[in-house]
Amino acid sequence: MACMTVLDDLQAELAAATNRLLATTAALSDSDVTAPSLLPGWTRGHVLTHVARNADSLVNLVTWARTGLYTPQYPTPDAREAEIAEGAGRPIKDQHADIAGSASRLDTEMGAMPPEAWAARVEGTRPPEHPAWYLLVRRIREVEVHHVDLGAGYAWDDWPEVFVRRELHDAMAGWPHPESTVSEVRAGDRSWSGLGEGPVIEGTAPAVLAWVTGRLPDDGHGDAGLVTYGRLRLAEKPPAAPPWLTMPAPPGLPATPPEEYP
Repeated sequence: MACMTVLDDLQAELAAATNRLLATTAALSDSDVTAPSLLPGWTRGHVLTHVARNADSLVNLVTWARTGLYTPQYPTPDAREAEIAEGAGRPIKDQHADIAGSASRLDTEMGAMPPEAWAARVEGTRPPEHPAWYLLVRRIREVEVHHVDLGAGYAWDDWPEVFVRRELHDAMAGWPHPESTVSEVRAGDRSWSGLGEGPVIEGTAPAVLAWVTGRLPDDGHGDAGLVTYGRLRLAEKPPAAPPWLTMPAPPGLPATPPEEYP
C-alpha cells in the first residue's frame, strides 16, 4: 500500500533524526547542558527536556488516535512549562537517557498503531485537527529544528533535503498572509508568490527554511550592493519572517498521506 510506504519512510526519517540528536547529546558535558542554547532564555537543558516531553505528549495523541478516547497532548500549558523548567538542570547522563527513553516510548506506541488508526483525527495544543499520520511529520520537525537550537554543532545547513522540502511545502501551505513581511519566496527551483507586501526572499532551500523558522543567524555581509545573509540573496538585510507554526499542521490534509509527500 502506498500509504504504508509513506508511513514507513517517515518512521525511518524520524529514527535517523533521533539518532543524530542522540549522537550530539552523547558528546555534551554537564557544563554544556547548563550553557545557553540558541533560543533566548533557554539553556540546552531546557531544549533537551522540551524535546523529551514532546515525545511523551505525542504518545498521548497516538493513544487518542488508537483508542478513540480524547487524550490531550498536555494536561495544561502551565504543566508543560513546569515540566521543562523542572528538568532543565539535570546532568547530561539523565538528559540523554530521557531523550532516548521518551523517543523509544513514542516509537513503540506508533508501532502498535493499526493501519486504519493513522487516519483518525487528533488535535494538539491548538487547531486545526489533523490526521494522526501527521504526528510523524510534527515529531521530525520537533527533533530537527530543536537539534539546531542546541547550538552544539548541528546547524540548519545540516538538515536533510527531504526534511527541508517538506517543511517548506507545509510552511507555505499555512502561510500567515495577513502578517506576511514579504511578497514572494524563492527557494531553489520552487517559488511562492502573492504572499503580501515586501521584498522577495530568494536563496537555497535550507537557508530559506532557516529564515522561515527564525533560525537564520545574523551573519550578513555586503558584496557590491548585494547582501549575502545565510545564503539568502537580497538587496538588503531581510525582514523578520512572519510568525511560524501559527498552525501545527497545514489545512486540508488528507486522511492518508499522499503517495509522495509533499
